[in-house]
Amino acid sequence: MTTNFSAAEVRAAVPMSHAIEAVREAFADLAAGRFSQPDRLVFGTADNAVLVMSAHHTPTGAAVVKTAGVVLDRDPAIVATLVWTDALGQLTADAAAVTTLRTGAATGVATDLLADPEARKLALLGAGEQAADQVRAVAAVREITELTVYNRGAERAKRLVAALREEFPEMRIDVADTAADAVGDADVVCCVTSASDPLFELSDLPERVHVNAIGSFRPTMRELPDDLVKTASVVVVDQLGAAREEAGEIHHALKHGLRAESDIEELGTALTTRPDRVGRTVFKSVGVAAQDWAVARLLARYARTES
Repeated sequence: MTTNFSAAEVRAAVPMSHAIEAVREAFADLAAGRFSQPDRLVFGTADNAVLVMSAHHTPTGAAVVKTAGVVLDRDPAIVATLVWTDALGQLTADAAAVTTLRTGAATGVATDLLADPEARKLALLGAGEQAADQVRAVAAVREITELTVYNRGAERAKRLVAALREEFPEMRIDVADTAADAVGDADVVCCVTSASDPLFELSDLPERVHVNAIGSFRPTMRELPDDLVKTASVVVVDQLGAAREEAGEIHHALKHGLRAESDIEELGTALTTRPDRVGRTVFKSVGVAAQDWAVARLLARYARTES
């Protein structure tokens, strides 16, 4: 039985479509109070941080703990380890692979909930290690035919595009010169950067578009413009407490009265209330441990099935 999953073994064991369904179920359980999930511990600075996340699932008694070192100018930026424990034993996994997979899966859940069912055009802002899983997740829930990528470093964008063209040969994939060019006719936008300032202006977006923002994870970091957060028909976050403290866009909006806390919905609740898919919609995620738990549970099932 595999009890220590490498990054490649995580990928082989958990397809994106399975991760999306597992994360969807975990968010529903989170909303129902079935997880004990302490606040994330964050040490260091925005450029060089150590994160510790944990979650315990009351109905099963299974738990996960993840430690991650995030150095933004390092490649890879995230080096992490995950430990899963349940009544049958324990396993470990390369948590960088788990993190990109579960973050993509959350985007898939939110996009499936909020994006136009006929969405075909995806804009990707950022070409780091999280980027490919964002594309995989959106493509798992919508029939994406066109992808436009923008990254401040053009060479990195070109490398990502070359890899994605091999993986998605049926998809038209281009590189944009600016973020505004990338999002101009998009149906879905995924922001996966470490930006401190908004990547585009509200006027750059179509009137109907769904925007996912998963890159910024500190109060000083923002990928989205204030007026998008203020005027979006729906703003959904992974967990309100975490977003209030860690998501720069949400922290700023609440601090300056741009949006009321009561007008921000958690993803687990939104899966039940089913918000209207109208105008511009936003999903902001900083990541919660229940997502790691969901993917780790699939790894545990895989390990025991293969033994």
